Amino acid sequence: MFRPTIARMTRWLAGLPGPSAVCVVCSAWPARTFCDSCVQRFAQPVQRCRSCAMPVAGDIDRCGACLTNPPPLDACLAAVSYEYPWDRSIAALKFRGHAGLASALGLLVRSAPWVEPLLESTDLVLPLPLSAERLRERGFNQAALLARQLAPARVDTRSLLRIRHTPALSGMDLKNRRTNVHGAFAIEPARAHLLANRRVLLVDDVMTSGATLHEAARTLHQAGAGTVSAVVIARTSLD
Repeated sequence: MFRPTIARMTRWLAGLPGPSAVCVVCSAWPARTFCDSCVQRFAQPVQRCRSCAMPVAGDIDRCGACLTNPPPLDACLAAVSYEYPWDRSIAALKFRGHAGLASALGLLVRSAPWVEPLLESTDLVLPLPLSAERLRERGFNQAALLARQLAPARVDTRSLLRIRHTPALSGMDLKNRRTNVHGAFAIEPARAHLLANRRVLLVDDVMTSGATLHEAARTLHQAGAGTVSAVVIARTSLD
C-alpha cells in the first residue's frame, strides 16, 4: 500500500495548477523563472535590423551598415538587448552551470517577434558549436540547450563542427574578432549532403559583433545551404 500511495501523491502534486518557482529577477513567489511583470518590464519588443538585430529607429527594416555591406545571414533575430536582467541570467546559464535557465530563456526567445515564423520555416536548427576545450571546461553547450527548447525535432548538433579552439572574443576589436574566428568551423563530410538547399537556423546565446555567427554562416553557405539565419537571446554592440 505504501508505494502506490506515494506514487498517487506524486502524480497529484505534479498535476497541481499554477507556477511553483521564484522569479530570478524580482524574487516574486509563486512565479515562473521570469515572472510576467519582469518580462513586461524588461523584454518589451524593440525595432531591430532584420540582418543584424541591432536596434533601429522607426520602421527601418535594415540598418545602413547591412545595406552597405550585407552580412552572410539572411535574417538575424534577438529577443532582448544584452543588459539587466538578461545579462545576469545568461551568465548564470553559461558560466555558473545553471542549465535549467535554458528552458525559460528559450521561451523568452520563442515569444519574441518574428521568431515563431522563422522557426516554422526552418529545416534544420544548428546550435553554434563549442570547441572541445571549451566544452570540457563548461560541461555543456548552452546554445544546444537553447536550440532544443526552440525546435527539438529539428536540432542538428553533428553537421557543423568547431575545429579550432579560439580565445574569448571579449576585449577584441572587430578586425581581431574576425581574424580570431576565421577558419574555426567546418562541415562534417558525411553529413554535408543534408545541408544542400536547406533552410538553416543558427542558434547562440549572445551576439556582439557577429563575427562568430558570420563565420559559421559562410561555412554553411559554402556547403550548399539554401538560406542561413540566426536567432540569439540577446544582442549587444561592440564597444
